[in-house]
Amino acid sequence: MKNKSLLFCLLIVLINSYKIYSQSRDIIVKTTNKQIIIDGLGNDKAWENANEINDFFQHFPSDSSMAELKTTIKIIRDESNIYLLAISNTKNKKYVVPSLRRDWTGWGIDGITFVFDTYNDRTNAFFFGTNPEGVQRESLLSNGATDYRRDANSSWDTKWTTEAQVFDNYIINEIKIPLKFLNFPEGAKSWGFNAYRFDSNLNEWTTWIRRSRNQQIVSLAFLGNMIFEDPLGKSKAPLAIIPYVNGITSKDFVNEKKLDNISFGGDAKIPIGNGLNLDLTLNPDFSQVEVDDQVVNLTRFEVSLPEKRQFFIQNSDLFTNYGDSRDGRPFFSRRIGVAKDLDGNTIENKIIAGARLSGKIDEDWRIGFLHMITDEDLANEIPSNNNTVFSIQKKMFTRSNISLLMINRENRKKYDFTEDNETFNRLIGLDYNLASPDNVYVGRAYFHKSFKPDSKNDDDDSSYGVKLERNTRESTVELGVSMIGEDFKSDLGFIRRTDLLKITPEYKLKFYPINKNLTQYEIGVGMWNFFRPNDSNRNSDRTISPSANFVYRNGVRMNFRVFSRSTYLYGDFDPTGLNPDNPIPGEKTYRYTSLRLSYNSDVRKNFSYRIEPDFGQFYNGMKYSIGSTFNWRFQPFMSTSLSVNYDHIALGKSFPTENIWLIRPKIDFTFTKNIFWSSYVQYSSQAENLGINSRLQWRFAPLSDLYIVYNDNYITTDSFIPRQRSLNLKLTYWLNI
Repeated sequence: MKNKSLLFCLLIVLINSYKIYSQSRDIIVKTTNKQIIIDGLGNDKAWENANEINDFFQHFPSDSSMAELKTTIKIIRDESNIYLLAISNTKNKKYVVPSLRRDWTGWGIDGITFVFDTYNDRTNAFFFGTNPEGVQRESLLSNGATDYRRDANSSWDTKWTTEAQVFDNYIINEIKIPLKFLNFPEGAKSWGFNAYRFDSNLNEWTTWIRRSRNQQIVSLAFLGNMIFEDPLGKSKAPLAIIPYVNGITSKDFVNEKKLDNISFGGDAKIPIGNGLNLDLTLNPDFSQVEVDDQVVNLTRFEVSLPEKRQFFIQNSDLFTNYGDSRDGRPFFSRRIGVAKDLDGNTIENKIIAGARLSGKIDEDWRIGFLHMITDEDLANEIPSNNNTVFSIQKKMFTRSNISLLMINRENRKKYDFTEDNETFNRLIGLDYNLASPDNVYVGRAYFHKSFKPDSKNDDDDSSYGVKLERNTRESTVELGVSMIGEDFKSDLGFIRRTDLLKITPEYKLKFYPINKNLTQYEIGVGMWNFFRPNDSNRNSDRTISPSANFVYRNGVRMNFRVFSRSTYLYGDFDPTGLNPDNPIPGEKTYRYTSLRLSYNSDVRKNFSYRIEPDFGQFYNGMKYSIGSTFNWRFQPFMSTSLSVNYDHIALGKSFPTENIWLIRPKIDFTFTKNIFWSSYVQYSSQAENLGINSRLQWRFAPLSDLYIVYNDNYITTDSFIPRQRSLNLKLTYWLNI
């Protein structure tokens, strides 16, 4: 109880760690009844009456000056749509657009992006972007967009229109976004708004609302206001029906099985009020989803891979943004629809149907409900389950919130092969998420408790922690403390290990030299300590890692990091994953140090690369590794990449020396904005597998697609032996009613 008392005292500190901050810039959005044709020319009469903004600030390479290149944005609306006109001054007609594929991202490119905080909560927002080729991207932003890679869901798609025209010294982007596809309060008078732009010629990032370099350019802490001349009406999102038909022919060479099948299913999207969406799915099929990247795992723990299935994406922060994101995540959507066969291999576990209700109840409350029914697989002793997640979130202060989470995984009937203590698993949790108005302070405090049929009434089935970060332009300091009890269990979560006390302090100093080449460098040190409370608080793992990071004007990035590790192995362990019969011995502490370097070249060039050598001690031996990725593009129609990772592991005379290879070539053709073909080959000597995935996509109507997907896998133990091969033909159609 002392640990809990300490953590909740720190929670009070988090709640009060605010300072007053404000930045206000406005644009009045007039209402028009004149026609606007989206052609990228911007010469319709309606634009003459639209208000404009044009005083942008630099975010990179400096954050202390106005933009070198002028950007002008006009905004106007009618009863059904928001219209934006962006005129971006340029030095010449050269620009970087890697492909014509939707949802582009990255730095060293050209494009302009708009952020709409329709509820003015500075926590959730819609995100729309386009580039000189008129290629679209859109995302849902959550958690205040403190970390773009984590807080932006680009799998969300909606229907909108954009066109672009390129002239000698400027680019015009013209955009129409239907109001019916956005959620907002009835009678809304204003939205939070920002716009930012990337220019590859100067490698300049500019933004309408100023923020310091230590803050993400997309952060929702820094927004101006779109003030509507006339209040908005009611959000009238249409009902969407998305049926599919999928034909598959496949052959399992290992088990000598052949399958030819045609399946049907679909989704429905039902709007409820102005802020809630009910999503239904029947017999869902994810055959068109891009395959996961294979990885080399040299650790004792499971690797977390990102969710790519669209049904689980929208408003996913309501379900996933809980607990310790690395070691104690109570809900991990990839647990649904996959299971282990009798040999311990991961296989598909068919989803019968599902429902998700998510979104805003009002300006302060959000709700999330997810229920998925998975099928039984008697041959592999996999039961049918009800999988249910419920969350409710209350906004606190300016940008913080408090959330309640409940999870239930339960067998739908009794099975002879299921142990009594495995029939269900439940969890209840409470999280407080801190985000100060200026985003200097962010943090979290949480308490979760799990239940199973044989649960004991003690502290070992709970997980709790607190984390606080102070991020200023000059420095970042972070401290996290978390506990995971030995009996804590979440069948639908991602729990790397239990019986854990983790303490993670980290500190960085940042410098911004006046130099035409070097724009920023950082030095810092982090420490990750893992203790076992039920083993007299033994320090089972400790890593101390000093680092230095350099960012250059041309986009080149270099990093140097030292890892000094101490690991106590409780049992025998084979870090290579290739010699289970000859592991290194357990019940022993290993101390080892290594150095990692990384270099990222100028991504604006047609050929770019990343090199990351890592070498030094490894348990009782040595490890020499190098990771590399080479990219070449023939824009905007073709881009290729080749990733090569090599690990040379020598653990001493008593153990065989291993050379582990992971090779991943990829080629992507974007013939038009609606026809794409990509092929991805992955060879892993650790997994003893060669996989080929080739996917052709034709977007024949808005959000409606025809896919042809070819998969081929080979066992590479001694020679290339076919493992499994399949060909899918899938048709989906998005119908609004």
